[in-house]
Amino acid sequence: MRFLRSTFFAAFLVSLAAGASARTGPTYREAIVEDAATGRVLFEDNADAISPPASMTKLMTFAVLDDRIRAGALSLRTPVTVVPSDTRAVPSIIGLKPRETFPIEELVYAMMIHSANDAALAVAREVGGSVPAFVVMMNEKARALGMYHTVFRSPNGLPPPSRRIANGDLTTPRDFALLCRYLILHTDILTYTSVKNRLFGVNLRFPPTPMTNHDRLLGRVNGVDGLKTGFTDGAGFCMAATARRGNRRIIVVIMGSPGQTIRDVEATELLERGFAADLAAFAAPAASYPARPADPPPDPAAGGPIIKFVMPR
Repeated sequence: MRFLRSTFFAAFLVSLAAGASARTGPTYREAIVEDAATGRVLFEDNADAISPPASMTKLMTFAVLDDRIRAGALSLRTPVTVVPSDTRAVPSIIGLKPRETFPIEELVYAMMIHSANDAALAVAREVGGSVPAFVVMMNEKARALGMYHTVFRSPNGLPPPSRRIANGDLTTPRDFALLCRYLILHTDILTYTSVKNRLFGVNLRFPPTPMTNHDRLLGRVNGVDGLKTGFTDGAGFCMAATARRGNRRIIVVIMGSPGQTIRDVEATELLERGFAADLAAFAAPAASYPARPADPPPDPAAGGPIIKFVMPR
């Protein structure tokens, strides 16, 4: 069943790729749809499978930064001077150069719009004192939110040097939906993820760098205002998406799609499915954030690598 309700979105599909509807194989590895206000799960498919979130990881980087701002440890205007280690990231990058200085908020825009891996390193170093210390904070936040099937090992979602999936950032759609719901309800994340185009470094570098949001649903799908896309070879194409229509807001997390266009189509169809759902037909969650499960390791029979959680030190 397809939930393509408007001629506008039909035109969007045509503009994305001819023949996108002729899908013959799996179009994602796992996905979940939630109602943002209640936390009700409206649809799930393999939602507890563990896989890399790629650049969606930057949403947790924002969550930790937001905590430190609320604690008064720094502000969005806090200047961050780039050091050489910040520049040792592969694309997507905003091209930070040693001794450049930007307010933290400028780096947040770069993370959320341009998915700048170098900006995420600079934020992590400034907030945590070092990137490894910041990663510890990320995992502490994950535990606090009930993300017990999640481990972070970077602030930007890049693959580890070993290129082994088990050594990198790992999560599940269900866990990541918890993070998205927290950010939507308790932070101003949508201020940054809803921006489609922006210049980076106005009056701070010459020329400023144009940025275009990697989220192609912005401005094309009714109500979409975030959150974050991601891609690596190991993760596939991922997306945490949200849209608001009237008094309803839906969250979709889709992971492991084989292509950008297919991911965008599936994410949009899942948003439509969420808005079409009758909330009364779905059970309310037991709590805002679930109690820790007694035994959360992945099922080897599900395929893929057997992943053991070792918390970064």
